[in-house]
Amino acid sequence: MYLIAGLGNPDLKYAATRHNVGFEAAVRVREKEGFPSEHGKFQAMISLGRIGSEPVALIRPMTYMNLSGRAVRQVADFYKIPPENIIIIYDDVSLPFGTLRIRKGGSAGGHNGMKSIIAELGTQDFPRVRIGVGEKPAGWDLADYVLSHFTREEIEEIQKTIDLAADAAVSIVASGIDRAMNTYNTKGKEHE
Repeated sequence: MYLIAGLGNPDLKYAATRHNVGFEAAVRVREKEGFPSEHGKFQAMISLGRIGSEPVALIRPMTYMNLSGRAVRQVADFYKIPPENIIIIYDDVSLPFGTLRIRKGGSAGGHNGMKSIIAELGTQDFPRVRIGVGEKPAGWDLADYVLSHFTREEIEEIQKTIDLAADAAVSIVASGIDRAMNTYNTKGKEHE
């Protein structure tokens, strides 16, 4: 079984912010793969479905970003999902805007949601799909930047990247992470 978690913050005021692109990608996976409606459980909104023959728990943690690991660990523990089958989709300010990167593991890179997940799982060896939301402008506070909304000019491009992130997560389950990395790590604004 696999777990796909899209990270974000649950309050409506955070919808469509840079920090919530993981939430949006999880919703896209649910829509594209025909998963049933979400329901609340394990401090998350969860939908159970299949990608190919693989059962998948698709979640959006409702704990706020800095406690995301609680929901991820609860679902992983309940369904006995090993770390290598836990796929996290989240925003990354260290990637250029509109780019996508899949990694097999690594540090949190300063991302509070990832810090929480690594702490709760006791490992950093799990797949992640990183959505580039661009570097914070000079003079901005990082928290203010990631909680800011996209500009009108950015919306169309970030929606394409969110779609790609959903497809990348599905590809990891369906075809394996190496194949997904070969396909999606070359994509981004410079490869359209």
